[in-house]
Amino acid sequence: MFPKASLRRIIRHLASTPHGLRRALPAAALGRIGQAIRQAEAGHQGEIRFVIEAALPWSYLWRNAQPRERALMMFSKLRVWDTEHNNGVLLYVNLADRAVEIVADRGIAAKVPRATWQAICHAARDHFRESRLEAGAIAAIEAIGAVLAEHFPLAPGESRGNELPDQPVLL
Repeated sequence: MFPKASLRRIIRHLASTPHGLRRALPAAALGRIGQAIRQAEAGHQGEIRFVIEAALPWSYLWRNAQPRERALMMFSKLRVWDTEHNNGVLLYVNLADRAVEIVADRGIAAKVPRATWQAICHAARDHFRESRLEAGAIAAIEAIGAVLAEHFPLAPGESRGNELPDQPVLL
């Protein structure tokens, strides 16, 4: 039998559906988030990926895994770590757990304190609590872009390649 907190969590995850996520973030909103990623990446060498899912897969719930574990898996699966300067950043959102996680590759993680990433996550959660998913995602992406621009700016005249897709990933 599940402890009471785990049962509540399972019910929350079962009630959070991909259809509800698509209603909350329609194609036009996803396009604007992708555009925000392109704009946020314009002034630096870093890469940003945005992943959002309604609920964790059953295998994660069964073992009571936390959203951070799923974020790390998606960081690996989407190859955010596979950038020339090791400066990829994943913004992960799990609606059922009301969780926002940032996973930064070693090149940027070594330069940015964890408190900076936590502040960005906290600000995004504030938007999400008010049912402003698009605004929260874009604000977090812009903040991540500012951090990357500070630590991995483009040299004058340097062009930027795009190593990872900019489109959001819905799971």
